[in-house]
Amino acid sequence: MEYRDFGTTGLKISELTFGGGAVGGLLINQDDETRRKAIRLALDAGINWFDTAAAYGNGRSEQALGWLLEEFDDRPYISTKFTIDTGNPDLYGQIEQSLHSSLERLRLKKVALLQLHNPIGAKTEKRTIGLSEVLKPHGVLDILDEFKSQGLIDHYGITALGDTTSITRVIKSNRIASAQVYFNLLNPSAAMTPPPSWPCYNFTGIVDTCFEHGVAPMNIRVFSAGIIATEARTGRESPLNAGDTIESETDKAAHIFDCIGDAGGTRAQTAIRFALTHPRFTTTIVGLAEIEHLEEALAAQALGPLPGSAIDSINNAYRNFSS
Repeated sequence: MEYRDFGTTGLKISELTFGGGAVGGLLINQDDETRRKAIRLALDAGINWFDTAAAYGNGRSEQALGWLLEEFDDRPYISTKFTIDTGNPDLYGQIEQSLHSSLERLRLKKVALLQLHNPIGAKTEKRTIGLSEVLKPHGVLDILDEFKSQGLIDHYGITALGDTTSITRVIKSNRIASAQVYFNLLNPSAAMTPPPSWPCYNFTGIVDTCFEHGVAPMNIRVFSAGIIATEARTGRESPLNAGDTIESETDKAAHIFDCIGDAGGTRAQTAIRFALTHPRFTTTIVGLAEIEHLEEALAAQALGPLPGSAIDSINNAYRNFSS
């Protein structure tokens, strides 16, 4: 396992993170022995970061990590997330309740990282929280500073979804430690600029801004909710960005793999190795449904970044795409 700097925090973390999300669902849906074996395999492989959220399985992902990790001597870093109800003006009360409930489920006195789970936009609307609510006095970041001073969290960050300008404003505030950044074969715009022929939501500049301000970019959705990794569908696929649908993402994935074939390994391995080619990402969070998915991810990490010839094929796929 290779390790990368977690921004300017001084932490070194594995370039793969064990994802506890609902799309993969291993921590939520599998039996206890399968979950136990998966965690043991991850720890033995050198993975030292596990990512979860209060929203994943309505707390079941956190709860599973809490009691299962007590069985192991290893103490990996844990990140979790909170979601703001934008119709409730009590920001402090919401974050406080969510954090304490997460710590109780995780059986921890503090977490290494707590992240805002809402998309961020120019104004508060539906699930999107407005930039001013994040940065204002007594807003989200001030509240997180308070919980950091209480020793309940070591660091805090954001999920970098929503309006790109608003996201970069938060990163430029020099207050956050991390940003969970959407990046994959179908939408690489956060770390590179695809040609105009390749349709995707525009996250241009986010990774560079993170680098310039010492913020750790954590790669999320490397499989685009499984659409990249496999042609099979679970019903849990859920595109996150405006303009994306299961059908549009499926078409783009088919085009990519028509061009690249199996030069990068399996579809899932190609996706992970593509992420590993971008050294500014601190880690890639891998969603898992089966132990075999973890084994496949570890094999991809061992192979390392994609060769230049495969990257050339992917760039050609972007250029010659017609929707």
